[in-house]
Amino acid sequence: MAEGLSIPQRGIIARVGFLRAMTVAAALLLGACQTVLPRGPAPEIRPQATRPQPTGPAQVDPGIPTDTARHRVALLVPMTGANGGVGTSISNATQLALLDTKNERIRITTYDTAALGAANAAQRAIQDGNRLILGPLLADDVKAVAPIAKHAGVPMVSFSNDASVAGNGSYLMGYVPGQSITRVVDYARGQGLSSFAGLVPNGLYGERASTSFLRAVEGAGGQVVTLQTYDRAPGSIGAAITRMGHDSPYEAVLIADGANSAAAAVPILRRGSGATARILGTELWNSGASAKGKAALNGAWFASVPDNLYRQYAAKYRARFGAAPFRLSSLGYDAVLLTVRIARDWAMGAEFPESMLKDRGGFGGIDGAFRFGRDNIAERALEVQEIRGGTTVVVSPAPTGFVK
Repeated sequence: MAEGLSIPQRGIIARVGFLRAMTVAAALLLGACQTVLPRGPAPEIRPQATRPQPTGPAQVDPGIPTDTARHRVALLVPMTGANGGVGTSISNATQLALLDTKNERIRITTYDTAALGAANAAQRAIQDGNRLILGPLLADDVKAVAPIAKHAGVPMVSFSNDASVAGNGSYLMGYVPGQSITRVVDYARGQGLSSFAGLVPNGLYGERASTSFLRAVEGAGGQVVTLQTYDRAPGSIGAAITRMGHDSPYEAVLIADGANSAAAAVPILRRGSGATARILGTELWNSGASAKGKAALNGAWFASVPDNLYRQYAAKYRARFGAAPFRLSSLGYDAVLLTVRIARDWAMGAEFPESMLKDRGGFGGIDGAFRFGRDNIAERALEVQEIRGGTTVVVSPAPTGFVK
């Protein structure tokens, strides 16, 4: 056992005696030095006033409070104005997607491009710390936002179908008409049809549809015997069909327009050289239920994104929001599914990993499989539908994925 340090008791007693003596001496000394004050009231002692130190205004950070637990994603769509209904439907769809995925790592903030202007909306979104932009909807808005987003290093996944605005950090999820035209032409060619005619409206959409149609027929080994254009004026489409009557007979005719215009053209076609021709349509026919109810379009084929999952989504949307969704709203839903998937490998606080948008295996959603090509345009797996007695029947299912 270790030994402790011992101190002789005699030394302790002597030290205590010395301390007591010093205490008594100190008391006597204080008594001798006291001053005798005259009797009377004690003088008032006022506390010295101190000037308060300025604290300055509280620090307030501009914009939306910083969220360190979730990724910031901006949605740029028109919530008011002529396209406010479509934008609101897209915004609702993004919120529904977050609820369905039970995702708590992504925060979506909607900016009204109609009220703010697309450029101002983008600047505000970037100032608020958003690292990814979903939208805008319109091609002109994409053009306005693209340089702002590019300068800030924020990728943009827009809902436009204008191929000319894709690239340089801008990606397009919209339904590009060329893809649906190529798909339906390939299907028709596979059914033995080889001679084709085309009716396309004047304007940008018609120009692109014409180019896609000519390339698709040539690529499928067919022949375009006539291609006519028309204006948005009474009698114009009829005049275009009359001009087609002077050309060689054709087995199929593409009407690159909405269902209403196509239905109006078919009876005129049936009285001329297109009496037995198969009617072909574009993705525009899938934007609503109007094509199904057009008796003139019975037996027509058109290619579009799959509809089976969309029907389930539409029922859920209607139950939650009390109204039917716009067909384009599925783009917003699928954009969130894409973001959720990438967010698995997106470090919190880091820049959005743009390279992951180019996954050759593609992504899945309500509108089926899609992937972004080298041109940043969504390549889609499309199905071919036939209009039969007020409904549509899938005659050629969409592929479920892509070959890498």
